Amino acid sequence: LDDMPDKASIIDAFFTYAQREQQREAEALIKEENLNEEAARRYIRTSLKREYATENGTELNETLPKLSPLNPQYKTKKQTVFQKIGAF
Repeated sequence: LDDMPDKASIIDAFFTYAQREQQREAEALIKEENLNEEAARRYIRTSLKREYATENGTELNETLPKLSPLNPQYKTKKQTVFQKIGAF
């Protein structure tokens, strides 16, 4: 902070830091939950723009690893991923 000449520089530096952290957390979530990378990034980006995550539609389902909707783990995985993305 001592290197920052003014308040605007501090705000810009924090914004850059927050974006990097958010991206790092998103990448960790994608790897941890074994999500479809492209679909997960798109869903997270859309959710952040809307300022909320939704489980309606097919966007969330597309992020999930290949599991049959009849598999009991499918619903649990979907809820877990939805809650984690909603926490962003």
